[in-house]
Amino acid sequence: MRSQDLQLDWLRAFVAVVDAGSLTAAAPLVHRSQSALSMQLKKLEGAVGRPLLTRDARHVALTTGGRQLLPHARRLLEAHDDAQRAMHGVTVHGRVTLGVPDDYAVAYLAPLLRAFAARHPGVELSLVCEQSTALLPKLRQGEVDIAVCTRYRNGVGRLLFREPLVWVASAAHHAWKREPLPVALYEEGSIARKLAVAGLAAQRRAHRVVYHSPSLAGQLAAAESGLAVAVLTRCSVPPGLMLLDRRHGVPALPPLDVVVQRSRASAASEAVTALEEQIVLTLARTEG
Repeated sequence: MRSQDLQLDWLRAFVAVVDAGSLTAAAPLVHRSQSALSMQLKKLEGAVGRPLLTRDARHVALTTGGRQLLPHARRLLEAHDDAQRAMHGVTVHGRVTLGVPDDYAVAYLAPLLRAFAARHPGVELSLVCEQSTALLPKLRQGEVDIAVCTRYRNGVGRLLFREPLVWVASAAHHAWKREPLPVALYEEGSIARKLAVAGLAAQRRAHRVVYHSPSLAGQLAAAESGLAVAVLTRCSVPPGLMLLDRRHGVPALPPLDVVVQRSRASAASEAVTALEEQIVLTLARTEG
């Protein structure tokens, strides 16, 4: 008779895919290839006798059976991790201040923090959510130990991925049809702002800045209200906003390099090193 035991590797693969949102993003979290991860999910589905996810290479969704299993899977994995810690003890202690801009925090932080807390419960983590222009001086001054931020100088920081930069607007207000083009931009010094202004200048599109702020919420409000078109990272665009392109009279923009960068003062910190390793493990992806 075939065993119906739910192996921890299968459960870990299942939870990783749910948390990461896709097989592609989950594979490095569990140190498996996408094909091996898919095979583990199939074995788990075979053991429970029903499908748990509807999935392709990019997206997953829980079935009814998946929603039922998920809380049990989390509890089993947490109990296993508790047992490991009880047997082996907590090896990394300390405090770490992590800096992340709002848009990257919303899109990418939850699986990172969840995985890090499970592996290193002895580390106290503080989070600073500010734009990269504010985080980089804090890194230099040692006020922030490590940051996931936009690269401002070539060769500085370890590249994690490239984030698309896009124009957005409210479909109901047609702000892109106005002359001059009303734009909402991030703060002075922001790379996104510089790229947007340079792109409009190269296109010779007349424009005026009607709103600027380092706040993601402010940029979204300006676009959603019809006040202006805005430039945002692709990961931060909510469903209610419309993506614009050359057909709307706006230039294509190059992507931003997103890097992990740590302060010199944190060089000897095991806790910061552990977080850096988790950031790379969770967020780094191969760019084509």
